[in-house]
Amino acid sequence: MATRGALTGIRVIELADEQAEYCGLTLAGLGADVIKVEPPGGSPTRRIGPFYQDREDPEGSLFFWQYNRGKRSIVLDLHQPGDRQRFHALVAGADVLLESTPRGELDGLGLGADALMKEFPALIVARVSPFGDSGPWADFKASDLIHLALGGVMMNCGYDPAPGGAYDLPPIAPQMWHAYHVAGEQLAFTIIAALLYRFRTGMGQKLSCAVHEAVAKSTEVDLMTWVMRRSLVQRQTCRHAREGVTPHPSIVHTKDGRWVMANLGTRPGETKQLVALLEKYGMDAGLDPDSGAAPTSGRYVPGTGPSTAKRDLPMEAVQRFVRAFTYENVPWREAQEAGMLWAPLRKPHENALDPHWLKRQSCTDVEHPELGRSFRYATSKWLATGTSWSVGRRAPLLNEDAATVMRVGERDLPTIAPAARPPVNEQLSPRGKPFPLSGIRILDFTWFLASAGGTRFLAAFGAESIKVELKSHPDTRMAAMAPVGGRAARDQATAPLPGVTDPDMGGQFNNKNPGKRGISLNVRHPKGLEIARRLVAMSDIVAEGFSPGVLDNWGLGYDAMRAIKPDIIYVQQSGMGAQGTYGRFRTVGPVANSFSGLSEMSGLPEPAMPAGWGYSYLDWMGAYSFALAMLSALFHRERTGEGQWVDASQAEVGLLISGTAILDWSANDRIWSRYGNRSPYKPAAPHGAYPSAGVDRWLAIACFTDAEWRALTEVAAHREWANEVQFKDLASRLRNQDALDALVSGWTKSRDGYETMMALQRAGVPAGVCQTAGDRCDNDPQLKALEWLTEVTGTKIGRWPLAEIPIKMSESPAYIGGRIDRGAPCYGEDNEYVYGELLGMSTQEIKTLAEEGVI
Repeated sequence: MATRGALTGIRVIELADEQAEYCGLTLAGLGADVIKVEPPGGSPTRRIGPFYQDREDPEGSLFFWQYNRGKRSIVLDLHQPGDRQRFHALVAGADVLLESTPRGELDGLGLGADALMKEFPALIVARVSPFGDSGPWADFKASDLIHLALGGVMMNCGYDPAPGGAYDLPPIAPQMWHAYHVAGEQLAFTIIAALLYRFRTGMGQKLSCAVHEAVAKSTEVDLMTWVMRRSLVQRQTCRHAREGVTPHPSIVHTKDGRWVMANLGTRPGETKQLVALLEKYGMDAGLDPDSGAAPTSGRYVPGTGPSTAKRDLPMEAVQRFVRAFTYENVPWREAQEAGMLWAPLRKPHENALDPHWLKRQSCTDVEHPELGRSFRYATSKWLATGTSWSVGRRAPLLNEDAATVMRVGERDLPTIAPAARPPVNEQLSPRGKPFPLSGIRILDFTWFLASAGGTRFLAAFGAESIKVELKSHPDTRMAAMAPVGGRAARDQATAPLPGVTDPDMGGQFNNKNPGKRGISLNVRHPKGLEIARRLVAMSDIVAEGFSPGVLDNWGLGYDAMRAIKPDIIYVQQSGMGAQGTYGRFRTVGPVANSFSGLSEMSGLPEPAMPAGWGYSYLDWMGAYSFALAMLSALFHRERTGEGQWVDASQAEVGLLISGTAILDWSANDRIWSRYGNRSPYKPAAPHGAYPSAGVDRWLAIACFTDAEWRALTEVAAHREWANEVQFKDLASRLRNQDALDALVSGWTKSRDGYETMMALQRAGVPAGVCQTAGDRCDNDPQLKALEWLTEVTGTKIGRWPLAEIPIKMSESPAYIGGRIDRGAPCYGEDNEYVYGELLGMSTQEIKTLAEEGVI
């Protein structure tokens, strides 16, 4: 088994709080030496709970433990000349500086990116800020809640409306710290893209990540539904937000009070499989195997397909069936074996006991010698043959490594190629600079967002991605369809527009596959398999997102590909991973959310039902992780010449980002319980989503300090609130949150949300409107200033805005249209290029392949 990490030998200096610690954890997990520079008294994240044995101790913060495992600590006071010199010496021996300091702070100390890179031109400076360092909101205060509100996540997540369609509950922020997970994943893979660019050119660069931008484009279908057809989505309990509320639930109650996801799915024949399962248990009465059949014209993104009343009867039968069982005895495995999308809504700690994840080393016991105990952590997102995830040491004690971090050891692998030189005569992107990746080709068997979204990022970095589809099993092309009348109709629209039914004109498909080539190929045909083998021989990466074993059954498993090209990189992403005990479980985003614990974690406190996520969160997070896997494998190959097989899974990403809850169970024997929009671990009050003027309009407010609370009372013109005994300080407000929320709601409900947000922000209070996709596209000046969307032309769909890579790169910026400067491919659009230009086939040969059903 591999013991080297992809980033072994890379040194990262981290000067960060919760905004960037997850990114640093990811880099440490990939093998980098991450040195955490802490101020006197320690990082502020040492004061975020929960705490070991519930004692507030900077050495006992489980939050700090979770996000700083594998790092080393040194305390430096950068306001002191001697410590600035020591910091300078650390940076001199580093590859990456990762920082999330207040805007202008490092510049004021002479340690800003420009000054450091002038002296160390190979340095990569990766900066995280709430809203970016320029633009009208650059000085706004934020928090996880504020980012999830302004970024659109909250308006996708929450509970069904009341009868009649009005929402009687606010949107619910999924827990916990997901704004920084979203930003951290995207920054981590961009850092590796920058390392790859540096490896061949010797050039460092500045990277800038605005958390607001990163979150605002991570909400799945709502963005493109607005962009394409000016239609908003509605949130629903523990299922996809969509344009209309569906009449049936997706989660079902067991008789002992737990929940199971039991989707009917979208495949033909699934109702018959359901009837067979219920018949086995004698509970099929009243069901017709032919009722509730799903439409078969095209493949829909899960959660967006047509909803019909015919599906109510089978769903009612499912509810009766599941209610007959206790949680432990629901036969969801049998449903999975029959091909149905069923999964338990697990609590986070239950995964830490699961033999599947233990076998995959997704969870590991880490020793804390000073406590004489070991605790279980989520530690890995994939298995690989050439590299491994580093578990590392437990999080450092304050200043624990001061005596050793100054020493820079010898590196047994280069971090910059000996022949590195600035790029000459390379194709420039429309941004006027080289792409990070040069000469990389991907044979792309991905589909659905979790895998296709990963190759999207590599195409934006300049790789040539050849997307393979077969007409009988196309990718999910049917969602956020282009409007009847095209862009001209959309530009004039004042209300939602009807969509086309042409699968080449799906807005969601266009957003997840831009910059890629597209071919049709039947790999099951002997001639198709031979063509696939020829394409493997000229590719650097083979990427796929099928159920485990599909490529092996085609004759294209890793051993077969390695025989064709010894240094091939094969990266697969499934729901649960190929190795382990779960095998070919059917998994889409909502199932991965359920299984990983994320669905159960979000919502109002019990006995309320979980609100879960209103979209396939682990599809985007899986896509980010998939990109990270491919890029880290490329970096390893650049340094060693070795290819590898990477076995990744969506659900493992979910384990890692719910790791604090797993650790709290391990350290404190505490099982996760939901807390709605409140903030028990970084205490704040008020902290929630409050009604504002208008229909379903909400404003998020977070007061972490007494000063912020007093500022709110000034804005509200109710200074007396600050003097009331029950609200006078944070501890009092935390004890009286129900009364406090009622007070704040009474003030906000008749006020315009944006005007109130601006007044609070000017007073220094973190606040943000719970924005819809329409708000983000049409009303958000900061996103506009950040140029968060890029106009790209697709051959048939036309010219539309697409979500750009949110991390700004100073020397090799990404471009979402890729090298070919085009939207997503139409089905088989690049057959002539691939079969003719790349493989040298004649026009007649290509025509014959089409006639024979090979392409």
